[in-house]
Amino acid sequence: MGEAIEKFFASLPAHAPAVLRGPTSGTLQVDLTEGNRTEHWYVELAPGTARVSRERRAADATFTVGAKLFEELTTGRAAAMAAVFRNEATFSGNVLLFLLFRRFFPDPPGTRDPRQIAREHVGRSG
Repeated sequence: MGEAIEKFFASLPAHAPAVLRGPTSGTLQVDLTEGNRTEHWYVELAPGTARVSRERRAADATFTVGAKLFEELTTGRAAAMAAVFRNEATFSGNVLLFLLFRRFFPDPPGTRDPRQIAREHVGRSG
């Protein structure tokens, strides 16, 4: 699969302290499909930490998505929840793990925090 996917999974441990602040923990299996081939990634999530592995293990949840769509998720060009709602990706198992994992995906390009926009507006009118 693509280099963007490799980089995304490699970056998870560094981003985990900012992303995983709640008490939920477990293992998420991410299945990336391309044609008749599937790659399995295992992400062990715990408060403040994420460990990524390719070795087969038991998982509390499974997120299945096409490799091309996953690359779009890793760049913010697509949204994980929307992909599940459109049935372009599937999820089974502990839903909290999926909700935590999707926090690792970046916001769409050009997205700004509405609080910052409001502060700028107040600063200009004040």
